[in-house]
Amino acid sequence: MSAPGARLAGRTILLGATGSIAAYKAVDLLRRLTGEGAEVQVLLTRSAAAFVGPLTFETLSGRPVLSDPLELLPDRRIAHIVAAREADGIVVAPATAHWMAAMASGLAGDVITAACLASTAPVVVAPAMDAGMYAHPATSANVARLRSFGYRIVDPETGPLASGLVGPGRLAEPASIVDAVVSALADPPSGTRRSSPAGRDLAGRRIVVSAGGTAEPIDPVRFIGNRSTGLMGAEIARAALDRGAEVTILAGNVSVALPSAARVVSAPTTADMRDAVLALLPGADVLVMAAAVADFRPRRASATKLPRDAAPVLELEPTEDILAEASGVADGLTPRPVLVGFAAETGSLDRAAAKARRKRVDLLVANDVLEPGAGFGVETNRVTLIAPDAAPEPWPLMSKREVADRLLDRIAALLAPRAPHNPAAERVLAPNVALSPPAREDV
Repeated sequence: MSAPGARLAGRTILLGATGSIAAYKAVDLLRRLTGEGAEVQVLLTRSAAAFVGPLTFETLSGRPVLSDPLELLPDRRIAHIVAAREADGIVVAPATAHWMAAMASGLAGDVITAACLASTAPVVVAPAMDAGMYAHPATSANVARLRSFGYRIVDPETGPLASGLVGPGRLAEPASIVDAVVSALADPPSGTRRSSPAGRDLAGRRIVVSAGGTAEPIDPVRFIGNRSTGLMGAEIARAALDRGAEVTILAGNVSVALPSAARVVSAPTTADMRDAVLALLPGADVLVMAAAVADFRPRRASATKLPRDAAPVLELEPTEDILAEASGVADGLTPRPVLVGFAAETGSLDRAAAKARRKRVDLLVANDVLEPGAGFGVETNRVTLIAPDAAPEPWPLMSKREVADRLLDRIAALLAPRAPHNPAAERVLAPNVALSPPAREDV
């Protein structure tokens, strides 16, 4: 969790370092950004990696460094595109004369220029080079062009340079660069997106989000599962963090990165997720069940791997209806948490309204997973929002982050007249339900 008063709490920042001797100062900059509460993804050019190895940045950021524009994530998405879309801000420090020339010309020859071209987030650039290089008319023209893009330039300082000369070109102090990042996110230039469209309207709220699919064991090796990657839940969690919420993610099987600012509790099976939901619900303001929870599981799981030639016949039984049970628990809490369900359908959403009434949720997000761009493993979604006593509200195809922001707008409106959670209510747990152990658990 971020320290109180952290200026970048819940923000995702891309830190790009290019091939300058000042690349070693990017390590200090990384520490300062994380100290301000940011989740930092480091991007290195190949020449920057010659000055400071990726392992240093990976150790301090807790994330693999991106250095190849062609790198793919495990789910086959392009890594720098995903990073660019998730970023609330980008800072390039140090920025060499070569990198600024490439960026000014729109050349995507390295992972940092590629990410900047793919992102609409505010960009901060901190140049570092020899005094003569910085004073050259070509560099001055490139700096002016970057400013015309809306990029915020943190001018280099005058001082001793690697060449032995003294003059302008020394990388600005990391503290000044952090201040520029904070300022850029607070007042982004026209044409860039704000990192938190609705400000901090969820500050002080506790939100529990389930993500991914559940895995119901057949034996120690095999399981019944589904195609959910967890991206929708991860985007809801990230968007809620941006708006100031305290977020806990109940993670089933996920194949996407989860925001490090969130608390993560492993819940691989439906039973595990049910226990975690009922344990956390009394202290929550909102429960968002975005996970794809299995409807059935094997009645009996083998304790040993079933041999291939055994040809077992699986007898299935229904799993717990987590959302319906949570609704019953929520009825006894004051204030009642906002409950949001997700319904993945095929071919028609006709059953969704009845499902919303039966489970007594405040909002139900339904989608047809057979529609192009709306199923599992894609970055977009086309959903219909269902609320009690209201006509279904179809939303257009949009990115899952945009769906998350729009959904949180509705959740924030429901929360506005309600007092925050009652800490005393956290003692009112369902019988025999224990909170999943560590505050953060790897999934």
